[in-house]
Amino acid sequence: MMQFRDCILRTAPDTTLQRKMLEILNGIILEQIAMERDGDIIDKSLIKSCVYMLEALHESVEESEESRLYLTAFEKGYLDASRDFYREEGNKLIAQADAATYCRHTLNRIYQEQNRCKSTLSETTTPKIVNVVEDELILNKIRDLIAMESGVKHMVDNDRFEDLELVFNLNSRIDPKKTELTQAIQRRVQEVGAGINETAAKIAQAPAATSTDRGEGEARPSANQQTVAAIQWVDEILQLKDKYDHLWKVSFESDATIQPALTRSFTDTINAFARSSEYISLFIDENMKKGLKDKTEAEVDVVLEKAIVLLRYIQDKDMFERYYKKHLCKRLLMGKSISIDVEKQMVTRMKIELGSNFTGKLEAMFKDMNLSEDLTAGYRNRVSATGESKRTELDVKVLTSMTWPLETMQNESNDQEQNMQCIYPATVDRIKKGFENYYAEKYSGRKLTWMSKMGTADVRAVFPAVDDAKEGSRLAKERRHELNVSTYAMVVLMTFNELPPNASMSFDEIQSRTNIPTSELIRNLQALAVAPKTRILLKEPMSKDVKPTDRFSFNNAFQSAFLKVKVGVVAAGNKVEGEKERRDTEKKNNDSRGFAIEAAVVRIMKQRKELTHQQLVAETVSQLAAQFKPDIAMIKKRIESLIEREYLERIEEREPQAYRYLA
Repeated sequence: MMQFRDCILRTAPDTTLQRKMLEILNGIILEQIAMERDGDIIDKSLIKSCVYMLEALHESVEESEESRLYLTAFEKGYLDASRDFYREEGNKLIAQADAATYCRHTLNRIYQEQNRCKSTLSETTTPKIVNVVEDELILNKIRDLIAMESGVKHMVDNDRFEDLELVFNLNSRIDPKKTELTQAIQRRVQEVGAGINETAAKIAQAPAATSTDRGEGEARPSANQQTVAAIQWVDEILQLKDKYDHLWKVSFESDATIQPALTRSFTDTINAFARSSEYISLFIDENMKKGLKDKTEAEVDVVLEKAIVLLRYIQDKDMFERYYKKHLCKRLLMGKSISIDVEKQMVTRMKIELGSNFTGKLEAMFKDMNLSEDLTAGYRNRVSATGESKRTELDVKVLTSMTWPLETMQNESNDQEQNMQCIYPATVDRIKKGFENYYAEKYSGRKLTWMSKMGTADVRAVFPAVDDAKEGSRLAKERRHELNVSTYAMVVLMTFNELPPNASMSFDEIQSRTNIPTSELIRNLQALAVAPKTRILLKEPMSKDVKPTDRFSFNNAFQSAFLKVKVGVVAAGNKVEGEKERRDTEKKNNDSRGFAIEAAVVRIMKQRKELTHQQLVAETVSQLAAQFKPDIAMIKKRIESLIEREYLERIEEREPQAYRYLA
């Protein structure tokens, strides 16, 4: 065999070319393989026989595995020729084919080379030739492939899930972390998310109509538009997440390395939008009030889970808590919730996700509601037992001032108006004082402050038979209706009971008799005298705006097809906060954060006794990360404040700077 190697393979049969037989053989095999790659049919068995021969011969008498002629004389040339071929082919394909075609062709080439090694060459070459194909068609081209016009962006936008799976498979072959694909997906999430944020921000900054330029009655569509935009932002973010979750499962095989990258992208997208906490809370608010109506239990669970998923992404969870308490407060007090059980389910889910510290005050709000029901029932029993007048019934909500965000209910009024106490009609005032006495007997030392702005009332109204001058007819029958109005509207209407028939009062006279804040009185008079379907009062002169000189009288000719008539008060402002309201909310939230930072610093120092500045800041950030992302400058400021108040002291001559806890 060694003689065959030396006398045949290492001899030049043609002295003019000076090429040895082994070189000629290698050249012919490479030509045959090149022909097969181009689609021609070759004699595989003949080449396989030659390969067997090369594998049986060795470079030396030792006959080691590494000295086989197949490895030393053929394989390197084969791999080099293949590298050149696939480099050229890759350049052509990138320039001419679309991304999906490129991916399919590349995978097909890999399968072809694997089969060729089994049927024609040696299987020991399989990993080497596959590595060549992967280097030239994938590693060196993956960035260009992903960035193609028909690349990942196009595939994602057009739901080409099968094509994305091909890109994923290619990238997985050369990089376990799928870096290029992951970065491309992250960029697309952030690009689409930025577009969603930009659209929502433009609508939020659009000026709302006011009573002076369009009339109070026309300001509502603008407010509703912003509310719809807020819900739309949440829906679009959820749709974006659902799309990429599906893509991750279907195209990326639920890959563990891509999932955290997607989470980071959604976190960055959501937190890049300044109003995300408010909008997510508003999304829950809308669903709790009407979105969950007629939904099955399973569908309700889906909505609640979506809300929790969004909540996980929010960094400033304390800001979300502030908005959620505000919206929950209004739902509970105004009876807007579709289901109290679902409300409690949501709080329970938040407790599981964020801990009892986050939901403590929310749970206390429900306890106050239950206690209020007991107080109301107890007071009714007392009234019934004493035989007092039953013409007026009272349903009271007694709220703990530190638990409920009652300051949010006063946002639309100035400080002077907030301090104004409404003057109630005598019959109502008597019941009010009766409850105060009942409450004082049960709880000594507590003070009740009545929030008339938040109340509602059902009033029975009698409209006498009158001549209808406009229609030339007579309303012969007396008409009775039950009017559902705000507490302020009830006070206004009952004031007219004290006037002679057909008498009128000016705006200023009504305010002097009732002491209702100006802004609230305007809104309620608009509802009672301007709105066409609830025009229980007549206004002179008739206009959409209410002025101090306007006069009002009882509308004896009021008609309605319904026994029960709901008088809706024009909303004082958008559900979405304006810039001024948002600044106030952020200021209050920053004040709360200051207290939270101080508490965390004191807890840490009480346990550790001494710490360097960097260690203290790092531990404070770590402790508060579940609530919000603390600002380093704010932490420094609060540390200085604690030093001034002698909770901490600086350790002199210590480098780096350090602090000591003062017991």
